[in-house]
Amino acid sequence: MARKKTDLLLEGVTIQAVAAEGKALSHVDGMVVFVDFAVPGDVVDIRVYKKKKNYMEGRVERLVSPSPVREKPFCEHFGICGGCRWQLLPYSMQLEAKRQQVEDQLVRIGHLNVPEIRPTLPSEKIREYRNKLEYSASAKRWILSGEDPESVAENDRMGLGFHVGKFFDKVLDIRHCHLQREPSNAIRLFIKQFCVQHGYEFYDIRENKGYFRGVFVRTNENGDVMLIVCLGYEDKERREALLEAILAEFPSVVSLYYVINRKVNDSISDQDCILYKGSGFITETMEGLQFRIGPKSFYQTNSPQAYRLYSVARDFASLSGNEVVYDLYTGTGTIAQFVSSKAKKVIGIEYVPEAIADAEANAAANGIDNCSFFAGDMKDVLNAAFIEEHGRPDVIILDPPRSGIHPDVAKVIMDAAPERMVYVSCNPASQARDLAIFAPLYEITAVQPVDMFPHTMHVENVVALRKK
Repeated sequence: MARKKTDLLLEGVTIQAVAAEGKALSHVDGMVVFVDFAVPGDVVDIRVYKKKKNYMEGRVERLVSPSPVREKPFCEHFGICGGCRWQLLPYSMQLEAKRQQVEDQLVRIGHLNVPEIRPTLPSEKIREYRNKLEYSASAKRWILSGEDPESVAENDRMGLGFHVGKFFDKVLDIRHCHLQREPSNAIRLFIKQFCVQHGYEFYDIRENKGYFRGVFVRTNENGDVMLIVCLGYEDKERREALLEAILAEFPSVVSLYYVINRKVNDSISDQDCILYKGSGFITETMEGLQFRIGPKSFYQTNSPQAYRLYSVARDFASLSGNEVVYDLYTGTGTIAQFVSSKAKKVIGIEYVPEAIADAEANAAANGIDNCSFFAGDMKDVLNAAFIEEHGRPDVIILDPPRSGIHPDVAKVIMDAAPERMVYVSCNPASQARDLAIFAPLYEITAVQPVDMFPHTMHVENVVALRKK
């Protein structure tokens, strides 16, 4: 093994393990090297693009000898769009890497006392598992390797797909995505072709101009489709032509919205979603419960695996039917309603008013009368007066955003001192930080990683806590 200091090429390096953020790692001359798109057992030459005091980062310049476990990527866009980075890893190794990620955060970094961490619950589907995808439009798509930018035809410069990592203004034009079942790809391709053929200007994020901005595709297990078409400004004639063409081509679109978004970022959370035709929602079913999903609703993007996740949370709560349960960061109330049959009363709190409206509608449709929902910032809503009014929780279920919980919320929880807690997290790092706050009063009794996102480094983790 030799390192050429002049051009930072590391030759003949054997990849040793899976690392964080979808990378692999090895050691060269006592220094850790993180490598993109490599698998344990690969022998590679590494081109270093970042060198720090204690580590380096690089990419594979040449695959000298592939690992016996290396798998062929199933997606033609692998390595460019930035998604599904673990296609090279056998699924069993992905599951173990996620379990190890949880252990590293909770034990090695968080220094928490935990029981043996259970094997990661595998996903029933490892392709076409998402029920929601967002495709962005760009007037200047990502030019692929081997393409001559000067010879690309004008009507081939537009793209509809995913943003390329580290390039906010570049979109990779997607031909086929394996994340969502059909007609997702067919809809995207049809919309792009229609817009190109009819001269609709694709959005230019640098100039913040252009008409067609993108589309959100939501599906349910029954095959119903909700579309949210995003436009840069109102043009009734062109808008209706596009929307009517979609409806004529795809009868499975039962809910069609549009958004006029004049700001630079693509988020529609602060925009008006206008129902053009069809139902205002699609419906997902879980254990006999119906959940309405609107254009802004939060619902776990892997529907079958959401059932397994919520089942773990309910089992960890160990409910007898007599408990007051607080479901914090309740979203559209899915967990709250899922556990309601085994609780005396459930209180759900969520920041997004539209989500609370969905939660209330869902509870009414499901005939659930022991759930109450409240909208507002958690640190403002959850306080001593709120608990005095609604009752001290026997059990608290937490499912916060990636950043975890606010210190003020943690203090109120500690003061309320429920007998048990269940902490669901999509970020084991922030989860470990919060669990350390609870450690003086609570012991961790079970840890269950759940794979919601196959072929990615992301993992959901459920932790059961009991008051000491």
